[in-house]
Amino acid sequence: MDLPSPLAWLVDEAGASPSPEWFLAELGRRLLADGLPLLGGALTLSVPHPIIARRTWLWRAETGAVIEALAFAAAPRSEAGREWLAGLGPVWEDRIGPSQDNRSDSPLLGWARVASGVGAGAFGAAEAGLLREVARFAAAPLAALAAREARAALLEAYLGRRSAARVQAGALARGTGETIRAALLCADLRDFTALSEVTEPHVMISALDAWFDRVAGAVHAFGGEVLKFIGDGVLAIFPVTATSGEGDAARGDREACEAALRAVAASRAGMAHLDQLRQAQGLAPLPFGAALHFGEILWGNIGAADRLDFTAIGPAVNLVSRLEGLCKPLGRSVLISGAVAANTATALTPLGEHTLRGIADPCAVFALPTD
Repeated sequence: MDLPSPLAWLVDEAGASPSPEWFLAELGRRLLADGLPLLGGALTLSVPHPIIARRTWLWRAETGAVIEALAFAAAPRSEAGREWLAGLGPVWEDRIGPSQDNRSDSPLLGWARVASGVGAGAFGAAEAGLLREVARFAAAPLAALAAREARAALLEAYLGRRSAARVQAGALARGTGETIRAALLCADLRDFTALSEVTEPHVMISALDAWFDRVAGAVHAFGGEVLKFIGDGVLAIFPVTATSGEGDAARGDREACEAALRAVAASRAGMAHLDQLRQAQGLAPLPFGAALHFGEILWGNIGAADRLDFTAIGPAVNLVSRLEGLCKPLGRSVLISGAVAANTATALTPLGEHTLRGIADPCAVFALPTD
């Protein structure tokens, strides 16, 4: 006997779904075409992530659009999908898995039925039977999707978006890499070694986490990406986005540099607030230095035969690192190279040209007027 269209799709094609949101929208579309009067659907997957506990995708039948809702590990537990569906109409939902044991970490699939007009009301026996079959046949493709999302979440948490994408794409050969044109941010804490000598390890780890939250949060908020945490240091980039047409290349350079400047300003504000909190607790402030530069880097896959890592190399990386080391001697928390200054309308304070260790040519150095 032929299976109904949604069930046949789940058996034959759903395993190749490119993403959970696409899976949900396509399954909902097929259920609508099969005559089920749906208003929306929701799919929730648990993810192994240091911050995010669950990801929920919400599908609207009227438009076919899917939006995502995140549940954070530190927040009170909520069921975003169930709450959203309940606002649409009568709800049917089930945990997906071979045991159907209602485990909280199993995928959760739910649907809302039309609540008014022709055919309104709760799900009928036949409709509920079909949805139970849908849940049963969805177990295999959803298991594959959940495993893929879990792998992606872990890779991004430990490697960052760019490196995670390369690993998932199979770029595992040692010595491979890509050239990236970007604004670079290099930052680290001042006197970290001396502070760690007189601070309990767990207190020091908490301080590092708070520092990284401020700088990495600012980087991500303005479209950048953290490439490396090195001890108490951070290396981040703001890549030039793909452009086309006359003048677009220069505009891309300016946008990357402006984003980096906004991120470093946000980092300073975040650290100023953190220092106030620490001082109220009787703790020492956390002074830091940061440098901005613009240029090309090679983001490469290097290492031993059985232990690889992605790292950034090139003259631009060397320069931004050396420039950051100049913050303390010049008494500034942020230093900016001439390459960034040439790509921004932000008012900067010139500090003259300085020789940087290991860099052949002197570097024009600028500071923020408020620093």
